[in-house]
Amino acid sequence: MSESLPGTEELTALCEQALLESGMPGLEAALEQLFQDTRIKWVLTRDGWHRLGGVVDSDLNRISGNISEWAEKQCDGDSEALLANYMDSAYLVTHIAGKTHYFTLPVGEKPEDFIQIEIEELQEVVERPLIMGDWYPETLEDFIDPVDYTRLDPQPVGAACYKFRRFTPAAELPLRMNPGRSTENLRRFFEDWRKSSAGEHALFCRHWVLAIREYQDSDHETRVIARPLSIFDDEPPNLPQGEKLQGSELANSIHAYDRKLGYPFAWYFNLLRRKSENYELAKAVLRDQMGVYDYLPARDVKVLRNWEERPYSV
Repeated sequence: MSESLPGTEELTALCEQALLESGMPGLEAALEQLFQDTRIKWVLTRDGWHRLGGVVDSDLNRISGNISEWAEKQCDGDSEALLANYMDSAYLVTHIAGKTHYFTLPVGEKPEDFIQIEIEELQEVVERPLIMGDWYPETLEDFIDPVDYTRLDPQPVGAACYKFRRFTPAAELPLRMNPGRSTENLRRFFEDWRKSSAGEHALFCRHWVLAIREYQDSDHETRVIARPLSIFDDEPPNLPQGEKLQGSELANSIHAYDRKLGYPFAWYFNLLRRKSENYELAKAVLRDQMGVYDYLPARDVKVLRNWEERPYSV
């Protein structure tokens, strides 16, 4: 990896200076300028997630930016004291509504040879009252992050902003994962792409990203879990029904699926994201290849036969 690539400080500064009004084209252009490489592209945005926020008064003046720290400091673990002390405060709890924008930059010939940059778009909004009617949380954790509560209109608290989240050389990820089946399956996923017609005609990082989660292992080392995520993950086209189709109908169906996703053999890689209920599709295609039909390239048939001998999913 080139030492001349921008680091965390440069990416953090870029996010602080970027204007939300310019959207993804503006953010992509800023990254292209920073990296001095026009191959960096926005490929996916995931939204609908949130994090715990803070506490504000009824006029949206800041009481605390972190409800967990504030609550623990106010009551020393006693949720009853919080209820008693702030029953009439009219305080409100916020959360951070988020989107994650994924950008990728190819840096080599292998499918995993790419850099993934994650930039978050954050907006703090009002979520609920601090104290809710006859609500009685049994623990401080229930007070801070209840399961059931009265939601308020998500009124913004301050301006939305970009925040740099993560810079990941994808090829290095297996080294940061715990040895085991998930790591082996990720390597197989990359290798299947390389050996198939997908790898011959398309860049992996233009159609897939990696959903990454960090955690501490038993030795207190930071490890990651990485899961391939299609850019169609939120609204994937339905896979062809292998238990109902065969021959030319099945061939037309899987080729139409590939065209929708924009690269050959797409049906196979998207099948691997699901559990065994979809494996009938792979078996149906293999039955056709053993008969009079020949609608897959030889390299794809080989990948499919290897999967048949040792199935896996990601």
